[in-house]
Amino acid sequence: MAAPAPWASTKVASAPSGPSYKKLAMSESILQNEGTIRLTIFLGVLAGMALWELAAPRRILTQNKPYRWFGNLGIVVLNTALGRLLFPILAVGAAYWAEQNFWGLFNWLALPGWLEVAVAAALLDLTVYWQHRLFHKIPLLWRLHRMHHADPDFDVTTALRFHPLKIALSMLIKLGAVAILGPAALAVLIFEVLLNGTAMFNHGNVRLPLGLDRWLRLLVVTPHMRRVHHSVEAGEYNSNFGFNLPWWDRLFGSYRAQPVLGHDEMRIGLPEYGGGICANLIWMLVLPFKPLQAESQGIEHDQG
Repeated sequence: MAAPAPWASTKVASAPSGPSYKKLAMSESILQNEGTIRLTIFLGVLAGMALWELAAPRRILTQNKPYRWFGNLGIVVLNTALGRLLFPILAVGAAYWAEQNFWGLFNWLALPGWLEVAVAAALLDLTVYWQHRLFHKIPLLWRLHRMHHADPDFDVTTALRFHPLKIALSMLIKLGAVAILGPAALAVLIFEVLLNGTAMFNHGNVRLPLGLDRWLRLLVVTPHMRRVHHSVEAGEYNSNFGFNLPWWDRLFGSYRAQPVLGHDEMRIGLPEYGGGICANLIWMLVLPFKPLQAESQGIEHDQG
């Protein structure tokens, strides 16, 4: 049996009484139940989106679905195992540590709990937005990220298709953001659940009424917005970087409403890759070490 994580056994009995003690006690409870909460919601959203895709698909898939799903979900299993092995503390645990040690911005501010949760979750989402832009801007980072874009189809499992090296680097960035901000563990848990859930939603191959999509994209990134980001056209896949909140793309000039060819005629993926090989697990793992192709280097440029 694996030894318990060092932060999970930390006692809070010596913490001062009053609100700070209650906050630490709640954070400890969240930390102890984080895995169950996240796994339950993950499986629920995955199953719900899979059923929605069967009932109302937006596009006809070009590749063998079971084969693609085996590769994309295989990456999830590998990333989860490596994450547990490489990182003895994850984002929620880091937030709990920051609370215990009175470290980070939100531990120095006296904000109401609801406001801290809302602002912290938004700032973490903004961090992910800029991280995403950097992974398109810097060639070395694009090598890691292009595996996600090399999927020739677009459905809920595309949301989970990330190279292990990219996942590890993203975790380091997230841990750094948590250390600087010092958000409540509850805020980090809500952010993580929303990030994962909305990513599966907005990568869904699902049909949404245009009127509903028009209003919904004011609050959250929709599948129509995200699909544009997976176009083979550089001007389109270098847009709509937001994962959860749609405001950052509008604020920083990276928003694109629709693909030029429309959602039915647009091509998904990267122009230099295609076919069943893109779903092969080994191919996905070695892709970052292959040369960047001249046709599509994923480098963000001025949209003009």
